[in-house]
Amino acid sequence: MTTQRRKNQTRRSATSAPTSRRASVAGMGIDLGTTRTVVSLADRGNYPVLPFTDPAGDSYEYFPSLTALVDGGLVHGFAAREAARQGAPLLRGLKRSLALPTATWSTPIELGDRAWPLGELLTSFLTSLRKAIASGLRSTGPVSALPVAIAVPAHAYAAQRLITLDAFRSAGFSVRTVLNEPSAAGLEYTHRQRSTLTSRRTRVLVYDLGGGTFDTSLVDTAGGRHEVLGSRGLPDLGGDDVDLLMAQMVLERAGLEESELSSTEVNDLLDQCRAAKEALSPQSRRVVIELRGSTVTLRTDELYEACLPLLDRSLSTMAPLVGHLEDQAPDLKEVAGIYLVGGGSCLPIVPRVLRERFGRRVHRSPYPGASTAIGLAIAIDPEARVSLIDRLSRALGVFREADEGQRAVLDVVLSPEAVAERGVGSHLEDADGQAAEATVVTREYTAVHNAVHLRFVECAGTDEAGSPRGVLAPLGHLILPLDPALRGVDHLGPDSVVRTGPGPRVHERYEVDSSGLVRLTITNLADGDSRTLVLGRQGVLPPES
Repeated sequence: MTTQRRKNQTRRSATSAPTSRRASVAGMGIDLGTTRTVVSLADRGNYPVLPFTDPAGDSYEYFPSLTALVDGGLVHGFAAREAARQGAPLLRGLKRSLALPTATWSTPIELGDRAWPLGELLTSFLTSLRKAIASGLRSTGPVSALPVAIAVPAHAYAAQRLITLDAFRSAGFSVRTVLNEPSAAGLEYTHRQRSTLTSRRTRVLVYDLGGGTFDTSLVDTAGGRHEVLGSRGLPDLGGDDVDLLMAQMVLERAGLEESELSSTEVNDLLDQCRAAKEALSPQSRRVVIELRGSTVTLRTDELYEACLPLLDRSLSTMAPLVGHLEDQAPDLKEVAGIYLVGGGSCLPIVPRVLRERFGRRVHRSPYPGASTAIGLAIAIDPEARVSLIDRLSRALGVFREADEGQRAVLDVVLSPEAVAERGVGSHLEDADGQAAEATVVTREYTAVHNAVHLRFVECAGTDEAGSPRGVLAPLGHLILPLDPALRGVDHLGPDSVVRTGPGPRVHERYEVDSSGLVRLTITNLADGDSRTLVLGRQGVLPPES
């Protein structure tokens, strides 16, 4: 490891302060990354990044998002990295499995010769992280006593939000707030780049290229509040793709196929590619990788040329947010900066391409890999007194019958565009401890069946005709019996629902809370029978008092 790389890995935030006393820590921001997990502390108005120590005693400002299987048990972080070097089966990119539209707590994830439930793997990793945090804080007090802010991709399905939230809590963390990742980075921007904001330039466009995901949000800071005007994202684009691309180029130059390498050799190759990528500077002209006792040299201009399609995907995803920000457009005057965060944005070609398009208003965080964690620590810090209005990033629909049961239509109950137009959204609890506001949408109708059967889906959005765009992801279903004879029946299925003609009035209430989850309360107005469901979670929760 070069001296410069060591400096890059151990440097502290400009707002850091030594954390020697537990009593001074008001909370934590934890950025669960595809490649690395970063923890920032809220410490008397400062936001230091917590260092972690590997088995060799070296200090890093991250905990590797790695899991390995040894002697039938799981190890994580630095221990997993060391185990993989000894030939143990290694799991990378667990966060990408969370992003699958079909992901559930029980989704099997293969590691070695076993399959593990996704939620259990994540809980095990986070439990190891909690123990590492306790060691880093050098405190006898429990980490579970500290309030925590966590983040998920802005484009995350409800299932990813639920699994992440449940796993953190199962691992012993006290989660108070769940933010979208680029929204948290926006808080870090205004903390660090306050001088770029004026009464006329109030908007910040966050470009968050992480290890395995890409997110972008347009944030308005007018009036001292952070209002997210729109978000887009890709669950399968990040710095890991650059590592894979570089590894493929190395294999081609060496005349080898990946299938010819052992798992240990593949892991070593990817680790070398990641290290070489992170060591690149604008002055770098070549990359040297060792493979089976020989060196393979890649020119950086060839690497950057191969990366352009990946960057084009990110720019296309940004297009709905920045189409009106081109030079000479009237709204450009409102933009204070385009903020590059996430470890993937350190690749020199990334700021070069964005500056060619948007000019000098492109700023890269001095600590891009820690920007989200620092923003989360700011969000949880009562001294920061920040507020955030975030926007729904996916459409929620429910299938209903039409034409007297002859066909099904999708009723888009909540869409990102409609929420933005109403000027409502989910709010962080403010510094005075006021209760968080929430987006609320209602439906009321006359039932024509003996039970209400609602089937929920998520999609990326809707087109001009109101039809869903992108992949439809099932969120589950709810059956509310209207016929009293059905209320004592366990496990009602769709076959139990029959058309009976006009019946009681039914009220549906959808509420998007501050974590981005949707809670539905459905009520039979004739007798007050009610059910509450958190969409994406299996089962129906008891009615809330």
